[in-house]
Amino acid sequence: MASVLVVGASSDLAQQLIPTLLADGHTVTGLARDQSRLADLSHERFHAVVGDALDQIALQEAVAKASADEPLAMVAHLVGSIVVRPPHAMKMDQFNEVIATNLGSAFLTLSVCGKAMMRSGGGRMVFTSSVAAGLGLVNHEAIAAAKGGLEAMVRSAAATYAKRGLRINAVAPSLTETRLAEPMLRSDASRAASEAMVPIGRIGQPEEVATTMAWLLTGAPDNMTGEVLHVDGGMGRVRAMG
Repeated sequence: MASVLVVGASSDLAQQLIPTLLADGHTVTGLARDQSRLADLSHERFHAVVGDALDQIALQEAVAKASADEPLAMVAHLVGSIVVRPPHAMKMDQFNEVIATNLGSAFLTLSVCGKAMMRSGGGRMVFTSSVAAGLGLVNHEAIAAAKGGLEAMVRSAAATYAKRGLRINAVAPSLTETRLAEPMLRSDASRAASEAMVPIGRIGQPEEVATTMAWLLTGAPDNMTGEVLHVDGGMGRVRAMG
């Protein structure tokens, strides 16, 4: 069993991923701003660190906590935001916030955690992208830029650290039934429109993304790195008939 750090542990995806990892016998440290959501994960092998994923000191504290009894072996980055707005209606500070939240925090996680993991011989990291990174969607310019950058970062980092024992991958979900997606799924009409965009005809579920991330961390073959797994009901790659 291994030590895992989950950055963005208060997210709905993390709330599915962490119990899965704990059930498999791993020790999990979670970093998040929302302490109440961390309290819901009470377990003898779960350690909570309250802080922002863009705060290097908080992230270093989380790494130290995760490495206290055994080397940090796995890291999941689940920090993100959804901002759907055309460029002409978005101010630069709003755009910069989207980039910082989604891409900046991922880069900091890669930097701080990767350094710690290399000291102990390597490990696995998984990041959260979006179908919007590879598919032109209306009003998704900011999030597409952030997640597209994240996918490029994952590929480059996989090359940089391949011989240092790090395996770095990502998942790219379509719209998923989470708190972040609530504004886009609030009305029957908007939900129906979102479902119609997905070949399998339904919104993704957080456990589907979480189980994929868990597999990348614990079950994927050692030669799998630099990959983006699409957990999107076929939205990014498939065109359904009828």
